[in-house]
Amino acid sequence: MKPVGKSSIGIVGGGQLARMLVLAGVRLGLRLRIYDPSPEACAGAVAPLTCGAFADATALLSFARDLDVLTFDFENVPASTLAALEADVHIAPNPTALAMTQDRLSEKAAFSALGIPVAPFRAVSSSAEMAQAIRELGVPGILKTRTLGYDGKGQARIREASQAQEAFASLALAPCVYEQMVRFERELSIIAVRSAAGDFRCYPLTENVHDDGILAVSLAPARATERLSEMAQSYARRVAEHFSYVGTFALEFFHVHENGQDSLILNEMAPRVHNSGHWTIEGSYCSQFENHLRAVAGLPLGSTALRQPSLMLNWISTLPNARTQLMQANLAWHDYGKSPRAARKVGHSTLCADSIDELARQLAAMQASAPTRAGELANELLRSYLDSST
Repeated sequence: MKPVGKSSIGIVGGGQLARMLVLAGVRLGLRLRIYDPSPEACAGAVAPLTCGAFADATALLSFARDLDVLTFDFENVPASTLAALEADVHIAPNPTALAMTQDRLSEKAAFSALGIPVAPFRAVSSSAEMAQAIRELGVPGILKTRTLGYDGKGQARIREASQAQEAFASLALAPCVYEQMVRFERELSIIAVRSAAGDFRCYPLTENVHDDGILAVSLAPARATERLSEMAQSYARRVAEHFSYVGTFALEFFHVHENGQDSLILNEMAPRVHNSGHWTIEGSYCSQFENHLRAVAGLPLGSTALRQPSLMLNWISTLPNARTQLMQANLAWHDYGKSPRAARKVGHSTLCADSIDELARQLAAMQASAPTRAGELANELLRSYLDSST
């Protein structure tokens, strides 16, 4: 196995996350290469691209043989394929952590074993188990395929018991997890990073708004008490240490307020840099992307402290007018170089300001000149944030 601490890094997956990793790595003097099935992978515009199937262990080994470390930007890379390379290639994060997150049932079981609250759930692999899950957990609930689901894909909401079998059929009768619906105050996430030496750090808790199952807006810092922030950090540390995790990851939570108490219900983990942490490029001292590379390359971790309140707007399907966006003060524009397509993440913008009030003023100016759906949702979030602070 090759030692960590060198400068050549391969990234399996060539989407926008890999692209932003490469841009962060250039500043560190790292040499990065991309492996992806598509010759159109957008990270190929900023680093050498090798095309091959994710499941092709021979091609992956050939790609990685002279690298110091192999990492990934996409959690649906077959963990078994990466595990087969471990004897020859240093891989971070490790395939064990990746495999856990690829199966929602094993993921929830692992969180529960670590004492981290999750929504009540049942495994569903047959019509009989579907009926039993409804009897035991009731409705409303959400049925999710155990594997290959993200951005709202592979899911079906069940509001009435009579819809259950149809929902199961709509997911091709694939092995699923049925979860009791959580009544939550807001959606929160925490981005954390751990080095091979065990140094562990978290970015400030982030508040998120989804639109049709896809992240639309992220705001840091979130509306959260110190107790909630400490709780999220504690859960993230448990996960990181349990899996000897090296690199950046995200935990997505539901903030629940019941019987006068605030708590967090863990929804899922992303074993990679995460969309809700894009604001860290401009809003923190060391971005999630740079810290991921620092961790996997054996370099000291950078500060995760907030520099300024930050608002990230996700651009889905098509980009808004770049000129209009760039006229706004303190706005950072990120075009991923992707062609427009329904439900596709094609870019994002980040606004930074000295206060939430100032963020709201800048966003209002943007919306007045060129309204967007993400901007509309962000306006609602900021108004709610400011109202709750008065």
